[in-house]
Amino acid sequence: MAELVPDKYEGESIRKVSGMYEDWFLDYASYVILERAIPSVHDGLKPVQRRIMHSMREMEDGRYNKVANVVGNTMKYHPHGDAAIGDALVQLGQKNLLIDKQGNWGNLFTGDGSAAPRYIEARLTKFALEVVFNPKTTEWQLSYDSRNREPVNLPIKFPLLLAQGVDGIAVGLSTKILPHNFNELIDASIKHLRGKKFQLFPDFQTGGMVDVTDYNDGERGGRVRIRAKISQVDKSTLKISDIPYGQTTGSVIDSILRANDKGKIKIKKVEDNTAEKVEIIVHLHNNVSPDKMIDALYAFTYCEISMSPNACVIVNKKPEFLSVSEILKINTKSTIDLLQRELEIELEELEYKWHFSSLERIFIENRIYHDIEEEETWEGVIKAIDEGLKPHISHLKRPVTEEDILKLTEIRIKRISKFDLDKAQQYIESLEEQIEKVLFHLNNLTDYAVDYFKNLKIKYGKDKERLTEIRPFEEIDATKVAAANVRLYGNFAEGFIGTGTAMKKEEFLFECSDIDDIITFRRDGVMMVTKVSDKTFVGKNIIHCAVWKKKDKRTIYNLIYRLGKNGPNYQKRFSVTSIIRDKEYPVGGNAKNSQILYFSANPNGEAEIVQVLLNQRARLKKLKFDIDFAELAVRSKTAKGNLVSKHPIKKIDLKEEGVSTLAPRKIWFDETVKRLNVEERGRYLGAFKGEDKILTINDEGVAQLTNFDLTNHFNDNLVFLEKWNPNKPITCIYYDSERERYYVKRFILEDSFKEQPFYFLEDNKSFIELISIDYIPQIEVLFKKVNGNEREPEIINLEEFISVKGITAMGNQLTPYDVKKIVELEPIPYEEPEQEEDSDDDDDELFDGEAKQASLFGEEE
Repeated sequence: MAELVPDKYEGESIRKVSGMYEDWFLDYASYVILERAIPSVHDGLKPVQRRIMHSMREMEDGRYNKVANVVGNTMKYHPHGDAAIGDALVQLGQKNLLIDKQGNWGNLFTGDGSAAPRYIEARLTKFALEVVFNPKTTEWQLSYDSRNREPVNLPIKFPLLLAQGVDGIAVGLSTKILPHNFNELIDASIKHLRGKKFQLFPDFQTGGMVDVTDYNDGERGGRVRIRAKISQVDKSTLKISDIPYGQTTGSVIDSILRANDKGKIKIKKVEDNTAEKVEIIVHLHNNVSPDKMIDALYAFTYCEISMSPNACVIVNKKPEFLSVSEILKINTKSTIDLLQRELEIELEELEYKWHFSSLERIFIENRIYHDIEEEETWEGVIKAIDEGLKPHISHLKRPVTEEDILKLTEIRIKRISKFDLDKAQQYIESLEEQIEKVLFHLNNLTDYAVDYFKNLKIKYGKDKERLTEIRPFEEIDATKVAAANVRLYGNFAEGFIGTGTAMKKEEFLFECSDIDDIITFRRDGVMMVTKVSDKTFVGKNIIHCAVWKKKDKRTIYNLIYRLGKNGPNYQKRFSVTSIIRDKEYPVGGNAKNSQILYFSANPNGEAEIVQVLLNQRARLKKLKFDIDFAELAVRSKTAKGNLVSKHPIKKIDLKEEGVSTLAPRKIWFDETVKRLNVEERGRYLGAFKGEDKILTINDEGVAQLTNFDLTNHFNDNLVFLEKWNPNKPITCIYYDSERERYYVKRFILEDSFKEQPFYFLEDNKSFIELISIDYIPQIEVLFKKVNGNEREPEIINLEEFISVKGITAMGNQLTPYDVKKIVELEPIPYEEPEQEEDSDDDDDELFDGEAKQASLFGEEE
């Protein structure tokens, strides 16, 4: 296509827009990646952060500077305006590592912004002054307007990038490196220097808990799950004391209110009491389980979030994706190189001082300055000094230069007249000692670097303990903890179920959650599972409709059906643990015109007895007989079942209500996640029946009985958790702070699951020393020395020492003497009365009795 060019543009070159766009966009993308959003792997800083630090070092005089002044000074180096500089400066300050703050710098927990730059002040921390700067080892470049010098990278001798973490979005690239613990980074660097393996995991200023199972060393494709810390204050109150990284108290509360509005959870109200520390109080309704609500908060709110790290950094002016281990190794290598360069510079300076001090001593001691008295020219002076030095310079480490001689001529007469040879020699010897020390460090550079890191930890690591607890999280099934927020209606004859407005004229069935699955059985023997919706057709003649839970092995369905129009009748028991949604399953046989004659759904595996009445026939001897479903094995949902009769059934009546055929559940306690489970993780507690309970005692002296629901939460301060035996005494040794003596009490905890917990310590200054549920526990008491004398240790049988009393009793004083240590010994053997305990198979299934394979009625001869 021809291009028309006005006469006034004749002689000028013409470029196509497409080519210009390609070049300019690539230049723009490269600029944003290298100069704006992505940090350098060497110093861990983005350009704006590096320029802020350089500017603050330039202004450093030990006093605080107005942030507005820092921003103004930084604009000499950063061409993108004061707002970008101010925001970056506040973010650096909030990390509490490089900048010492004064004034209102905002609140990391609430998300409140800082005061205006003219009202807040900043200066560099001692850590920053020691670790970040050294003009002698810094590589410099011209600023954007060529008026000033700025560092290419700051010579940081610490893995700052991993300590602070970083977020950045560039053109076609982004980076997300999570912050790590200061002391753990130093320990990892030391391990790497010593050739040992190390692992690094995130640590957040907001605390909380983190699951690093899929962290993948911080590489792309990894993931961490972060949770708030939620504790139960009482049966109707929860407290959130830490929030996930990247969230604020406002965002967490908003997510809780949204979940409540959508009906996912049910709460009364939320209070934000956050000040110096996070404190969000969640008030529950009286009929809501606190344990279930904790899981629901994790499932439906920002109390749990996921983050995917993406460690993209600039290496040799190119973006690269690395792991956190690779970044730490690069930073550690960079630290060693910088330490080596500092030592080499120090060695050069010391050798120069030693060289000139030696020359000065020779010049003055041998009175060489007299040799220049008769010289008339400057060249003659230089030559006379050079000749005078030659007999005395054989021990010097390098030749004498003209520059050295010129410096000797600058020595003042006053210094020559007061020159002390002994002091000069001592100074030279001290320089030699320093040179020897620097050479030793250069020859043992790894050990020197290890000592350097250890010193950093001693000086700056005292208040930098890990804030985020590392623990694996259990998976939460959202359908099990979601609140019932919709009402389900159904027209069984026409085959419709739903929650929509159009269904409200039909029969109300039950309340459920809008994320639940619904299981239906039809008269023709077809089962189907579908999601809750406004209106769904599942087939005519529905006989049963309920909420279905995945992997539910405890709900058992008892069924008697006729196969085909005139076929034989069968009985079966089955559970439904897995399905394909909206698929029809023929649980009542595949034949056309099959029909369910009897059906029951049993949430605890109950097995009833029914009476079957057959149609009267001429030669049929037995028309009435009983069927006990307990005698049937539990099969799959599509199994045919056992034959009941080949003859038509007139009627089936319930003769006797069923009892549960479920074996006791074997329960384990996982110490890592503080949860109960049936997957054999952790410590085995025992086999539990319906009324069995778990006894817990914490370090504050609170004893409590709970059920064995797998959704129960247990706090970190537990000192004891066991299956409760109502006949087994509990022995407790505790320190009474008021009497300053140890006491022993033995008591039996009464069943008060629905009541408040038992507090068996009198005040919060007393503490529990030992808890035992052995029948005959033994201890050894070691005593403190008194006036240089030490009592012999005593071994005490606690069962003989004190009888069983009430939980509120003080107990008996253990000893009137000062106790050094109490050691728990092996208990005296005791034969516990045998208790009947049903066995339980590996899958926690029903009792699998001998299945009847024959007909249950008399046949004609």
